[in-house]
Amino acid sequence: MNNQNIRVRFAPSPTGYLHVGGARTAFYNYLFAKNHGGKFILRIEDTDLARSTDESLKMVIHDLKWLGLNWDEGPAAESLEDTGSFGPYKQSKRLLIYKKVADELLENGQAYYCFMSDAEIEAQKAKSEADGKMAHLISPFENMSLSDAKAELAKGKTAVVRFKTRNLKKDYTFKDLVRGVITFPSDMVGDFVLLRSDGMPVYNFCCAVDDHMMQITHVLRAEEHLSNTLRQLMIFESMKWKAPEFGHLSVVLDEDKQKMSKRKGATSCFQFMEEGYLPEALLNFIALLGWSHPEEKEIISIDEMIQKFSVERLNSSGAVFDGVKLKWMNAQYLRAMPEEKLWPLVKAFLIKAKLNLPFENQSWAIQTLQTFKTHMEVLSDAVGLYSLLDDSKFVIQPESAEVLSWPTTVTVLSKWKELISDFKGQSLTEADFLRIESEVKNSTGAKGKNLFQPVRVAVIGRPQGPELKMLVPLMTTQSLIARADQVLKNGVST
Repeated sequence: MNNQNIRVRFAPSPTGYLHVGGARTAFYNYLFAKNHGGKFILRIEDTDLARSTDESLKMVIHDLKWLGLNWDEGPAAESLEDTGSFGPYKQSKRLLIYKKVADELLENGQAYYCFMSDAEIEAQKAKSEADGKMAHLISPFENMSLSDAKAELAKGKTAVVRFKTRNLKKDYTFKDLVRGVITFPSDMVGDFVLLRSDGMPVYNFCCAVDDHMMQITHVLRAEEHLSNTLRQLMIFESMKWKAPEFGHLSVVLDEDKQKMSKRKGATSCFQFMEEGYLPEALLNFIALLGWSHPEEKEIISIDEMIQKFSVERLNSSGAVFDGVKLKWMNAQYLRAMPEEKLWPLVKAFLIKAKLNLPFENQSWAIQTLQTFKTHMEVLSDAVGLYSLLDDSKFVIQPESAEVLSWPTTVTVLSKWKELISDFKGQSLTEADFLRIESEVKNSTGAKGKNLFQPVRVAVIGRPQGPELKMLVPLMTTQSLIARADQVLKNGVST
């Protein structure tokens, strides 16, 4: 294997945001290319013009960029203009290339124009099924001369271009990089379409032509494409082109061990980004859906994955997408991230939630993260945690009613407010809080829940919640006084 000549591609259809299964395919190709010092190409399969738009392409590119899977050739991220020597990289811009190859196959007698109508095709299919025969198309135009076919076209008739398979009797055998030796009998498929009647090429034809023209050496793609390989091998053989090496990846299953579906929750990278997953964590997780580290590590850096990646460690068995494990892994990445790097990510979620907080106070921000990040699994968890610090969000919750009805609560809260008011400083330390709490206890005689729960209501509006000794130092004494005053005036039963 000449590493410098390794060329792999990720070839999505731009019909929306990148699915996690597609992201895994892209990532495996990226890792393979980087491991071998090769090239990672982004090719856009957009011949379905009704569904493929530049807006959808931008969605795919956004997700790839967010994941950090930067390609060496393909549409530029911003302009969508081609970068690389093997373009165009959008199939919709390569129609003349496909026509030229189709014309060569027609001239060589390896393809033909088929004028059958949809009704005729359906009728033949129905008869074959009724007779219990394999429903391969038998076209009456298979042996029509090319000159006669062109004469019919000149009369205004329409035709598809079909690839001839009838005389291909041998088996097609190849070594799949993931699944080992696979053999396809050539009679598995009938004469298949290369070009539709409107001139648009079909997937298998585009794929084979593009892989050859772009000098793709290895194809790592989803298991669902395994059945396409026979048609593509036939095209490669008929054109006397060397086929790339193929590897078909395991399917990604949901927790019910069914193929992942949008109906069962988040499946796109954009959704995971919106929920606050880190791209490094998501990549680490999806890398292990079908591949394993030689030392069975679970938390692996991108650089180490590049170094350790090999197709020999790809597994052909279906991999279950475990959402609980993904959250656990994301939490590990959050906790390992330096506060200075984590804060801008958290801040973006807090601003989006319209929280009113001292965002530009860097020392306060670092202090809050040191307290909160061990309680976060995803970045969006920060909104609930930081809401406790926003005075405009402070509300006396209904579950506080019992605590506020206790006869000792007014005394406890009055003393709490008094001691906070007498404190000289902008905010309490943990030691300051514990000292004041002890003074409230000694002064009022309240203890246990009669002490702790009223104070908690005065700080967060409810009797249950996080440890106050960790939370109170993140708040100003002015805020604590205002909240206590609000509870005393509006919440305590008298």
